[in-house]
Amino acid sequence: MSLPTLIFALLVVSSAVAAPRAHAARELAGNDAIAVDAAMVSRHEKWMAEHGRTYADEEEKARRLEVFRANAKFIDSFNAAEESSHRLATNRFADLTDEEFRAARTGLRPVAGAGSGAGGFRYENFSLADAAGSMDWRAMGAVTGVKDQGSCGCCWAFSAVAAVEGLTKIRTGRLVSLSEQQLVDCDVNGDDEGCAGGLMDNAFEYMVRRGGLTTESSYPYRGTDGSCRRSASAASIRGYEDVPANNEAALMAAVAHQPVSVAINGGDSVFRFYDSGVLGGSGCGTELNHAITAVGYGTASDGSKYWIMKNSWGASWGERGYVRIRRGVRGEGVCGLAQLASYPV
Repeated sequence: MSLPTLIFALLVVSSAVAAPRAHAARELAGNDAIAVDAAMVSRHEKWMAEHGRTYADEEEKARRLEVFRANAKFIDSFNAAEESSHRLATNRFADLTDEEFRAARTGLRPVAGAGSGAGGFRYENFSLADAAGSMDWRAMGAVTGVKDQGSCGCCWAFSAVAAVEGLTKIRTGRLVSLSEQQLVDCDVNGDDEGCAGGLMDNAFEYMVRRGGLTTESSYPYRGTDGSCRRSASAASIRGYEDVPANNEAALMAAVAHQPVSVAINGGDSVFRFYDSGVLGGSGCGTELNHAITAVGYGTASDGSKYWIMKNSWGASWGERGYVRIRRGVRGEGVCGLAQLASYPV
C-alpha cells in the first residue's frame, strides 16, 4: 500500500471512530442540560409549595419559571463567591422581575430639596467617643414587630412610622404600634401618593399638621389606597430634622439617640434577595428607591462594623425582617444609605 493510500485509510478510520465519540459527547451534554433543567423545575415546584404560590395557567407558570431560573442562577453565583460577606436566598420574591419587584415593594419618591436640613441637626456636637460601642433599640423595647407593606409602594410610611414609634417609646416609656394606613389614606395632598410612593419628611410634616397618628389597631393596615377617615391621635411629634448627607458619623450620632428613617437602594438583587450576614454593597447601586429604619449598629465577630436596619417586607425576609449593612463606608454609604436620612423630634 502506498503512503498516500495508507494516510487516507488512517483518516477514514479516525473519522469513523471520532464520529461516535462526538455524538456521545453531544448526547451526554444534552442529557446534562435536561437534568439541570429538571432540577430547576423541581426547585421551582418546591419553592411554590413553600411560599404558597399559584399561577393562573400553565403559560404564566412557564413564564414565571424562566424569571425564577434567572434569579436562582444569580443567587447561586453570588453565594459561590468566597469574598461575599452576606448570603442571598431564593425568597418569596424570586419569581418577580426587577421592574415588578420595584413597583410593588419599594416606593420612595425623593423630591427636590429633600434632605436640605430642616430644623438643623441637634446631634451635631455629639461626640462619638461618648457613644456606646453598639446600640440596638430593639433591646431597649423601642421597636415594634416587623411589618409587611405587601404590594403597596408605601415603604416611606413604614419607615416614618417606625421612627415615630421609637421616639414615642423613648419619650413616654410606651411602645405603641402606629398606623401606616392613616398616612397612605390621608397624607395625599402633597408629594406623597399612598401606594404610588412618598417621602418620610413629608410624612413627618403631615403628623405635625394633623397633630400625630392614631394606633394601628384603630386604623389597621390594608395595603391599598383608601379614603381618609377621622381618628384620634395616639402619638405626636413637633417636627423633624435631616441628618447631614453622606456622613455616616452624623448618622451614627443620631441613631445613638433614636431610630432614624433611612433612604436606600432596595431594588437591586443583592438587597432584594438578602438572607443573612453583613451586606457589603457589592452590586448594590446608590439610586434611592426604598425606605427602611436604622434601629441600631454593632460590630460582627470578624470586626465588620454594621448598621441594624428594620425593613417592611415581613419577618420571613432577611434576618427575621432585618438587614445588617456595612457601616463606615465613605461617601454615600452602602446602597446609598447615608444620602437621605431623617428623624422626628
